[in-house]
Amino acid sequence: MAGSSVDLALPGATFSCGTCGAGLSFAGVRSETCPYCASPNVVERPPDAGRPRPEFVVAFTGDAGLARRQLERWLGSRTWFADARIKRARVEDLRGVHVPAYLYSAVAHTDYTASIGEQYTEVETRETTDAEGHKKTEVRTVTRTEYRPLSGHHVGYVTDVLVSASAGLTDAELAAVEPYDYLHLRRYSPALISGWIAEEFSRDPDDCRRASREAAVDDVGLRLRRFMPGDGHSDLVWRTSVTWESLAAVLVPVWVLAVRYRDDRRPLRVVINGQTGAIAGKVPLAWWKIALAAVVVAGIAAAIAWLWHGGAP
Repeated sequence: MAGSSVDLALPGATFSCGTCGAGLSFAGVRSETCPYCASPNVVERPPDAGRPRPEFVVAFTGDAGLARRQLERWLGSRTWFADARIKRARVEDLRGVHVPAYLYSAVAHTDYTASIGEQYTEVETRETTDAEGHKKTEVRTVTRTEYRPLSGHHVGYVTDVLVSASAGLTDAELAAVEPYDYLHLRRYSPALISGWIAEEFSRDPDDCRRASREAAVDDVGLRLRRFMPGDGHSDLVWRTSVTWESLAAVLVPVWVLAVRYRDDRRPLRVVINGQTGAIAGKVPLAWWKIALAAVVVAGIAAAIAWLWHGGAP
């Protein structure tokens, strides 16, 4: 039913986007398009009883007016080289969505080995002979590095690893506007999302757990690199196991702008952290504008060079 108008005013009504597959709940909200892909192909369906129920919510901070002003400034600084069709983007189309995600924490146990570099200086003296046969003594200070083996066991608590459980918003897009302040995390209540669009949990919890675990192991690697003593290190190898894993279903606030500016391209999508205002997106470029600008700059540079070398009469 693409192109049709759908009344989503029923409290708690559940809808599915036929384009991106997002399952959306419009509690007291009227909408005709999917907030993720701007598709009108949204149909009502019965709620899925097998979906996880949110445990926690991060609330929106500020209102739509503030988010739209942020978006206007962001778009305004990027429209010079943008595809002309992007002017169809209207800040009024910005939508607030509670995006489903899993918040992961665990205790990480890591065994590691590395070579630790310690720098020291030496004074070198050498005798040289110039072309005329004169001898000269040179003294210089040389910095050297001595490496020593290091091994150990590191235990740390990994927290606040967030993985998207959305069919509409990828991990990369959500990560681009992180972090959230989880000191303001609140126990889920339907009243906290009343008047907002909320997406159902789409990704399998086990898949999200594995992705979170991989992200946690990567985080351990970053911690170890910062933890290494000495003036440098090399050959760092570590093996991590996790215990006391926790995976909490949370809804996080995201402002989303989706614009279908060309039929043969994916929609432009800009996302804003609904708590901090961090903004991310990729504006499609018009390469002919970039090429034209390059030609103009090259022409100006050539003219300046011509004048500089006395080409003017």
